[in-house]
Amino acid sequence: MAKVDVDHSKYEGIRFDIENEDVILVDILETIPYEYAGKDTLVTIPTNEFTSVCPWSGLPDFAEFHISYIPNEKLVEMKSLKYYLTSYRNVGIYQEHATNRILDDLVHLLDPKEMQITAIWNARGGLGTEVVAEYKKDNA
Repeated sequence: MAKVDVDHSKYEGIRFDIENEDVILVDILETIPYEYAGKDTLVTIPTNEFTSVCPWSGLPDFAEFHISYIPNEKLVEMKSLKYYLTSYRNVGIYQEHATNRILDDLVHLLDPKEMQITAIWNARGGLGTEVVAEYKKDNA
């Protein structure tokens, strides 16, 4: 088979618009009271619509998220969570950092007894990533 030379120079310098983490809508997050304080109920919120972008290439990263927590006194209001997660759409952030950033923001908002974020990132180039970030209140 003959060797084919391909000119890849047309790809040099191509970048897509990448936002920094300042555009993440943390202030949009709202809570509602948890009326069963003292009762350990596991709340799990799955979504397969999360997107951010690779900070190096600007190419999209897609993930399925499972946000699981045992509330203390507050629940996350779902519409605000959807807006918050959607605000990552053009943010250049590594997959592991996005997962931990979401955990940190939600723990700060909710003060839960426990929380776990599992992110299953779509494979690119044959490699996928699963990131699990956890929080457990000291006295929980």
